[in-house]
Amino acid sequence: MIQLIVSILLYFVMFFGIAFILNMLLRKTWLMAGLYPFVIIYIVNDVKFFDYFKAPGSALSQTVEKLSSLTVVDIAILTSGLVGAIVSGVVIKILRKSGYQMF
Repeated sequence: MIQLIVSILLYFVMFFGIAFILNMLLRKTWLMAGLYPFVIIYIVNDVKFFDYFKAPGSALSQTVEKLSSLTVVDIAILTSGLVGAIVSGVVIKILRKSGYQMF
């Protein structure tokens, strides 16, 4: 149970920080929230990137199989990362509205 709480907090903070830095540098508020599904597929799946182009049918079926076999705990941890990326976008919007110009 402690590991679940720490993992959820870690993913939230990690993706909040990554999204915040990307938002500051690239000035695209929702970039990380849009890229997050691809990051999750990369984390969860064992298929190489070029296999999606060489053999898309088998690569996509393996991806769907891996994603459907996730447990509730895995989904909770990965969802906390998405929430962190979204909260980062909201914070950047609020800071920009308040007059802070980041880079």
